[in-house]
Amino acid sequence: MSQSSPSDLTQAGINPFPLIPPRPSPGSPAWYAVYTSSRHEKRVYEHLGSRQIESFLPLYRVLHRWKNGCVVNVELPLFPNYLFVRMARQERIRILEVPGVIAVVSQGREPMPLPEFEISSLRQNLQSHKFEPHPYLAVGERVRVRSGPLAGLQGVLSRKGNGLRFVLTLDLIKQSVAVEIAASDLEPAAPGHPRN
Repeated sequence: MSQSSPSDLTQAGINPFPLIPPRPSPGSPAWYAVYTSSRHEKRVYEHLGSRQIESFLPLYRVLHRWKNGCVVNVELPLFPNYLFVRMARQERIRILEVPGVIAVVSQGREPMPLPEFEISSLRQNLQSHKFEPHPYLAVGERVRVRSGPLAGLQGVLSRKGNGLRFVLTLDLIKQSVAVEIAASDLEPAAPGHPRN
């Protein structure tokens, strides 16, 4: 039996590297990160909605004490200066025309899509789990969530007080979020295994 080379498989329409998510074709919509002016995430989100552009702005609640002593519960962006839009690559200019948008996160001139799995997991679990911003981590013990609603996601294990936190990192925008999680829901990630 002859061995097929990656180029033979590619010509046959088969992804020879299935762990690497395929790039969407220019006409198919995917999720992209949008970098905004400081503290303009909510306004950009409103503008996108009024233009019928599907977007996602993950928020978290925090108690904030004002200078006058009042304590209020406020919603802040989970990823400061970022939100996510679902668009086809050729719609980039339409997004850049929105007031408050600085850039679509790109590599060179090419907008970089985010893994659909990460965005859908965030959207589904934002209300049922306590997420909060976390410093971006480049190193640490890699773990994979083996059970529960976040199953399959990989990230870094960290501690806060007596509890464990699972830190999900979106490398493309160099941002991380932490969520409280039970140790029984985690297992070590396979060495050298890329993020899902």
